[in-house]
Amino acid sequence: VQLQASGGGLVQPGGSLRLSCAASGRTFSSYAMTWFRQAPGKEREFVATITKSWGSTYYADSVKGRFTISRDNAKSTVYLQMNSLKPEDTAIYYCAAKYGSGWYLNPGEYDYWGQGTQVTVSS
Repeated sequence: VQLQASGGGLVQPGGSLRLSCAASGRTFSSYAMTWFRQAPGKEREFVATITKSWGSTYYADSVKGRFTISRDNAKSTVYLQMNSLKPEDTAIYYCAAKYGSGWYLNPGEYDYWGQGTQVTVSS
């Protein structure tokens, strides 16, 4: 699976962004899809995940209620709608794919990664 993330940018605190991750090469609907992020000097951390079929979702506590993950299997794309952004959300955001039907929260479990897109929240 090849993954291409896009949609990052500079936004003021309280603003919104929508990230997209387009997949190609395999059957997208067979993969759990997840967003991770990595801030400078920190480890990569889990943000949100969505299962392959029913679209069950799970979020990190730090983004719950502000971020929404969704997927369009017909377009082979996963999205991350980010609202009420805070400076601490500043990071490179990565999408990742794993073949399987569950929730997978550890970056080490993932088979495929996108190139990352920078999100900067600053006034």
